[in-house]
Amino acid sequence: MIITKAGRRMFPAMRVKISGLDPHQQYYIAMDIVPVDNKRYRYVYHSSKWMVAGNADSPVPPRVYIHPDSPASGETWMRQVISFDKLKLTNNELDDQGHIILHSMHKYQPRVHVIRKDCGDDLSPIKPIPSGEGVKAFSFPETVFTTVTAYQNQQITRLKIDRNPFAKGFRDSGRNRMGLEALVESYAFWRPSLRTLTFEDIPGIPKQEYRNLKSDYIFPKRDNLVSRETKL
Repeated sequence: MIITKAGRRMFPAMRVKISGLDPHQQYYIAMDIVPVDNKRYRYVYHSSKWMVAGNADSPVPPRVYIHPDSPASGETWMRQVISFDKLKLTNNELDDQGHIILHSMHKYQPRVHVIRKDCGDDLSPIKPIPSGEGVKAFSFPETVFTTVTAYQNQQITRLKIDRNPFAKGFRDSGRNRMGLEALVESYAFWRPSLRTLTFEDIPGIPKQEYRNLKSDYIFPKRDNLVSRETKL
């Protein structure tokens, strides 16, 4: 997962479907991202594997992403797919934009939290998730990811450029020619209408001069000049 100083949206984004809530109760939905272990990793190109490279860096300030639709009723949450596509990741420990702060080359696990409104009084983007009976956390092993500042695998690079709707910069810069190729293909079945142009189409030539041009047109043939009437 790419992280940058300015903050980069997660791709693929986390999307969840929730059931079992009280339809009339108000809830916050939030997400935080926690380390999987206390290790730092590196990518070994010749074997295409991630290997442990040492101990993890010091912990970063806790950050929580509160879904912008919060708080909402249980009925509202249960009838939609909840997307965290606006969440951004950064490696800037001084970030003041509310992005999730992570270290590069570490493994992380996203966690989704369902928080009853009366238990979310202390909920804050810069504080840990509150605990209590009205708070439930959910995590999924398949969502574990490794943070990087540049993709380490060309296949992952191609996958993300082709599929990520926010990778327009890659396509515009020419690093991905698929966009250009698709554009060319879109014009493959389009042709402009054709019409024959004559001297009458040239502005500024009166009809009388056009008739003279028609009868006196001279064109070269090898080294001789031959005068003939030409059908235009």
